[in-house]
Amino acid sequence: MLQAAPAAVAEEAELVKVTELMTRIPGNVPDKEVTMIVVDYAPGGADPVHRHHASAFVYVLEGSIVMQMKGEKEVTLKPGETFYEDPAGVHLVGRNASTTEPAKFLVFLIKEKGAPVLIPVKE
Repeated sequence: MLQAAPAAVAEEAELVKVTELMTRIPGNVPDKEVTMIVVDYAPGGADPVHRHHASAFVYVLEGSIVMQMKGEKEVTLKPGETFYEDPAGVHLVGRNASTTEPAKFLVFLIKEKGAPVLIPVKE
């Protein structure tokens, strides 16, 4: 597989910004942790194909986003709409629906303690 040039990696990083808001271990489920993040997509921003090994609950705050899990239809979500990612699922499409306006969404992840938020998948 080809490696991305440093400029391309920097450009991709500017298109998607992930901000961790908090991570807590729920008292009633001590082997899990809940991480809350906000994802900002610049116009044209997109995620790589990935999985979470977590239950991911998405809530759109601003703009419109396009999501698709492997084996499911692509959906376009607007502010106030939600999306769910199953722990076993592969997230094929996660992108800003617009090339001119930013988008922002909140994600709650219920995952194994210490597990990474995102795991890239080679398709």
